[in-house]
Amino acid sequence: MVQVLPPDRLSYGMQLPVQAQSVVFAEGWEAGAGPEDLVAVARAADRAGFAYVACCEHVAIPRRLAGTMGTVWYDPVATLSYLAAVTERVRLLSHVAVVGLRHPLISAKQYATVDRLSGGRLILGVGAGHVAEEFAAVGVDFARRGALLDEAVDALKVALGEEEFPEFAGDRFAFGGLGQAPRPVQRPRPPVWVGGSSPAAVRRAAVRGDGWLPQGDRREQLPRQIATLRRLREAAGVVEPVEVGAIAEPVYVGKPGWDVGRRTLVGPPERIAQSLREYGAMGVRQVQVRFRSRGRAELVEQVGVFGAEVGPLLNG
Repeated sequence: MVQVLPPDRLSYGMQLPVQAQSVVFAEGWEAGAGPEDLVAVARAADRAGFAYVACCEHVAIPRRLAGTMGTVWYDPVATLSYLAAVTERVRLLSHVAVVGLRHPLISAKQYATVDRLSGGRLILGVGAGHVAEEFAAVGVDFARRGALLDEAVDALKVALGEEEFPEFAGDRFAFGGLGQAPRPVQRPRPPVWVGGSSPAAVRRAAVRGDGWLPQGDRREQLPRQIATLRRLREAAGVVEPVEVGAIAEPVYVGKPGWDVGRRTLVGPPERIAQSLREYGAMGVRQVQVRFRSRGRAELVEQVGVFGAEVGPLLNG
């Protein structure tokens, strides 16, 4: 297993704007935004001490879902590689890559290159996927996506390891005698965080993951889920700690002066930090925050204020 976060501390990261534009979470200004806005926010997070910036994956959105999900979903490999060149410290997370859509050697080549280009900053977040039409379009059995992801994770952990000529034999994937370079910078390999909150996803994170990325769990649900994760991990004989994540409510530091929604966590840095520390008390190692904003300038300001005034209050 691979651990990359500071031990016994609550770290914070963020899903980037612009790169994914579902109406469920995207702000109105993002529809007219582009690469320069993406870069500005990633750089702000880099300066502000964020543990990671994240990019999601969907290959294609069917018409039946386009009204809610939109069709703007940047490719995570291209996007994280692009951001690697304009940031220095912040880690680059795929949250999440649907790695079952392609052969593990293809994913390994792509993400090993991201790790090399970024100087060892990749976190490979993976998930099973939920859009049947995406799988059908590329000839992958949607009904078997869970088993497929299990094997893909096992194969990727081998393919991203230290061996230039990795060997793997599974039910669907098998390879050997094939060299891949450049190798990842991180040793023994980049971390693999597993996304999802279904029983199967929690089990997958417990048995196979270096970290867990819950999806949709509210605060009151997390302690039970974390307890299940740890119980399954112990039963599987995995002794290394797992880097547990959480997605916080929307955040606005200070007085917004506009309607940011009832569920948004609003107030001075002390109040924001006190609320987020509750996640740490549950055993969460990293909390993902999403800021309400009306434009790039406001978002960059929120990121900076959070890093300068909230981040230092999250631990002790």
